Amino acid sequence: MARTVAHVIVDALQELGVRHVFGVVGDALNPLTDAIRSTDGLDWIGCRHEEAAAFAAGAQSQLSGTLGVCMGTVGPGSVHLLNGLYDAAKSRTPVLAIAGQVPLAELGGDYFQEVDNDLLFRDVAVYRNTVTTPDQMPRMLEAAVRAAISENGVAVLTVPGDLGDRELTDDRPARFPRARPVTRPDESAVREAADLINAGGNVTLLVGRGARDARDAVLDLAERLAAPMVLTLKAKEGFEGDNPYQVGQTGLIGNPAAVHALDSCDTLVMLGTDFPYRDWYPTDCTVVQIDLQERNLGRRTPIDTGLAGDVGATLQALLPHLDTVEDRSHLESARRRFEDWSVQQQRLADPDHDKHRLGRLRSALDNPGGDIRPEALAAAVNACASDDAIFTSDTGMATVWLSRFVTLHGQRRLLGSYNLGSMANAMPQALGAQLWAPGREVVAFCGDGGLSMLLGDLMTVQAYRLPVKLVVFDNRRLGMVKLEQEQTGLSEFGTELDNPDFAAVATALGITGIRVTDPAELQDSVRRAFATPGPVLLDVLTNPQELAVPGRPTLQQGWGFAVAKVKEALHGSHGE
Repeated sequence: MARTVAHVIVDALQELGVRHVFGVVGDALNPLTDAIRSTDGLDWIGCRHEEAAAFAAGAQSQLSGTLGVCMGTVGPGSVHLLNGLYDAAKSRTPVLAIAGQVPLAELGGDYFQEVDNDLLFRDVAVYRNTVTTPDQMPRMLEAAVRAAISENGVAVLTVPGDLGDRELTDDRPARFPRARPVTRPDESAVREAADLINAGGNVTLLVGRGARDARDAVLDLAERLAAPMVLTLKAKEGFEGDNPYQVGQTGLIGNPAAVHALDSCDTLVMLGTDFPYRDWYPTDCTVVQIDLQERNLGRRTPIDTGLAGDVGATLQALLPHLDTVEDRSHLESARRRFEDWSVQQQRLADPDHDKHRLGRLRSALDNPGGDIRPEALAAAVNACASDDAIFTSDTGMATVWLSRFVTLHGQRRLLGSYNLGSMANAMPQALGAQLWAPGREVVAFCGDGGLSMLLGDLMTVQAYRLPVKLVVFDNRRLGMVKLEQEQTGLSEFGTELDNPDFAAVATALGITGIRVTDPAELQDSVRRAFATPGPVLLDVLTNPQELAVPGRPTLQQGWGFAVAKVKEALHGSHGE
């Protein structure tokens, strides 16, 4: 007997090594979900929202380096996938989305729930197509998967509801290429780059996620050039631990040492990064960029030469042509500044910092609710988490505290919506990560705004008994938006959140909930959260007035903040 369209798709996913398919069941998906039900080694993970399903699939793809899969049924179910798929696309990770569709005979007739998926997903997908006959399979599926994997993007395959259970007339197994090419620039381009670097004086490296698989070669380059290494946020994973050259991040979440390393260099070497913030690049220096994606070369800052190729292969060709730098003062200066800044940051992580610094009266005036320092929370989590923990973080202040107080040493991994900048990603990404690595610790740094946006999928965490640790920075604010408003001189407006007791909500759902309101209880509460089996939600009331000062604060930002605080004092932050 020939297989159905649904079984061709499901068998191919199993052959590809896909272990989980995330989605919400619905009529157009019934043939597919039934095929998954009867297939060993491939599990259906029923989420409460398709956006969470797409985030979870993208998380698995980023962790595994292989295909993530999610599904949305006809119309609204597929529409709900969109934000999570955009995050996968911006993260350049392969995800296959199977979208349901109305019956074939109703296509184009404005039928109930009909949405033109090929049009809907045009911007987000590197491949999109609708199956209109069983004979297009498995060829169309092969094209979708090849596009997703080869272009590190999203492919959307739409399957009408009455097509999934139809049999193929010419059945054959789907075939997928497994080899990934390694590319490097030609020798003349390599020599040109080497000449520029050798003549360049002080060299600083700006290292991104695209260099992660070339760690040893990047460290060799830093040693050869006596170069400080500025890391993008996504390069913390792989480069932060056991690295005597790194000086942390730049940008709004960065530190003065990284800014100094960039501003004082004569030559900047960019490795596997498309760091988007132009204002933070140095000026009046030579720039050499190495990136696998040729379209990234020179996109963010003018470059003197660009090498399109795999970072590791390119550095292997480049290193023999580079002179050894004997003067290490540039590196030592940047590292000294970084170490001094790190010591200052650890002082901020003391739960009693305000009392030590300002005295009890001033602390009570500034913080009458006894709110906990977010730095202290992040540092406590860093101390308790295992050396192979997987961290996720919501966009905003939760990411700031993670970037500054969590060290990605050992085999630790990191996920976040660091290119799209979506809210609500941390918890569903943790869901996907925990299913991918059931024996590892998964820790989500959740903003209260982000968590509440997809709060329903706490029920998915409970349904599958996923032992994730959800750490909620509960400052009753959209904290990053608040900071953005105030640094431009605007009063805080629209950012306040009337939150429930998230720990009580978790408890009602069958998840261990721990609420912390007293700084004296923080350390013990964090330890208890990590020692408790199963899922835990740690709801910590953090200080909404705590600031994250960027590595290079401007006078305009300081003046704007002062003006905003005067306005708030005179008129009240609620505008009364």
